[in-house]
Amino acid sequence: MIALKTVRSFIGGEFRESRSERTDPIPNPATGQAIASLPYSSAGEIDQAVAAALEAFAGWSETPVPERSQVLFRFKALFDRHLEELSAIVTEENGKTLEESRGEVKRAIEVIDFACGAPTLMMGQNLDQIARGIDEELTRFPVGVVAGITPFNFPNMVPLWMIPVALACGNTFVLKPSQLTPLSAIRIAELLQEAGLPAGVFNVVHGASDAVNQLLAHPDVAAVSFVGSATVAAHVYATAAGRGKRVQALGGAKNHILVMDDADLELSAPHVISSAFGNAGQRCLAGSVAVGVGKIGDALVRELAAQARQVKVGPGTDAATTMGPVIRGERKRRLIEYIDEAQTEGAQLVADGRELGSSDGFFLAPTVFDRVTPRMRIWKEELFGPILSVMRASDIDEALKLLNSSPYGNMASIFTTSGKNAREFKRRAQAGMLGINIGVAAPMAFFPFTGWKNSFFGDLHATGMDGVRFYTRHKVVTSRWL
Repeated sequence: MIALKTVRSFIGGEFRESRSERTDPIPNPATGQAIASLPYSSAGEIDQAVAAALEAFAGWSETPVPERSQVLFRFKALFDRHLEELSAIVTEENGKTLEESRGEVKRAIEVIDFACGAPTLMMGQNLDQIARGIDEELTRFPVGVVAGITPFNFPNMVPLWMIPVALACGNTFVLKPSQLTPLSAIRIAELLQEAGLPAGVFNVVHGASDAVNQLLAHPDVAAVSFVGSATVAAHVYATAAGRGKRVQALGGAKNHILVMDDADLELSAPHVISSAFGNAGQRCLAGSVAVGVGKIGDALVRELAAQARQVKVGPGTDAATTMGPVIRGERKRRLIEYIDEAQTEGAQLVADGRELGSSDGFFLAPTVFDRVTPRMRIWKEELFGPILSVMRASDIDEALKLLNSSPYGNMASIFTTSGKNAREFKRRAQAGMLGINIGVAAPMAFFPFTGWKNSFFGDLHATGMDGVRFYTRHKVVTSRWL
């Protein structure tokens, strides 16, 4: 029997094996076979990680901004050099295709690239002569120890939404990655160490809700960045903000894609399919609801069902695969329950992902429902899997009313050749990220990830200048020169 690799924590510049009593196997979702074992960090080890970050903050926050930037430049170079290796790690622990993993790592590199501009990002403002002989200036300072809590679906990219910007601004960091996909986090730690990041500036601990709650309540944690479900995001925000911490908590989504009757189906249908089933539907920008507006509904459903059946499901390491497995067997079973319930509620199943057959991995093929209504559970809840709901609307007003009635507001898209429709959508859709003839409206690293409603709890979003503002606090100095 081959001994499994043990996932270590990273505390104070040292990789450690936890002495915790709980250890979980980490399976490859494509095979179901364990590839590593994950000992959870004990409460004492989490305290040690925060203490290491707090101790390192004194030196790192005083490190000249150009020197911090140079560490990030070296880190970026290492990410560029190890892109294929990092992508393979993501595919092994998450199951997505290698092409999707490469895209994820490239998106992570974009954030590092943005953070390398720290000397510009950290600049303040000043105004001379606000009154006779008096000047005023605004200066940015780091907030302190930041806790990052990240999900399984983008184990490389989402931590890198947080880490480079937080470090560039002079903060120190404790990362608690998803216990389902911890391998990428440890490789990130190794590369940061190789880039010359001082001991204690970045730390990694492991665990589930107990670890999260300990970080939220820890008196030495100044700020919390979270990405996960809406329910947990609301808890993270209420708990940490209630203790006076700065919080950005990104939650779930139910993203609608409007397909107008003037849309080009040859353009729109493949984009809807890609949006719904990319990463096996396990992303907060998945277009999980397609709304056929006007007379296009029947043609749209036929095209989506046909294209869904053409999606090649299999291991992410197979170059022919276009969709990998879901993350765990429990998730697959839960998704099948959603499919069964939707049929009972009257939705019309036009592509059945359950027909894939038996497999050693956690595979579920693309599933498409027609005639979904707002009373059905598959419309109300974020499913986080390869299930697409098709709905109908008579005109853009009805479609927007449907879209805006969702409690979520992460992303929405429209496919249309009408400038009038596009403008109406842009102005009236209640979501923070909008796509016009775009299936996945993901912002670049220099723009914020701007979810609305129950998709975000907080004031300052992740990435872009919102990220810089979140990870800094201001001093305004008014001076009279004598």
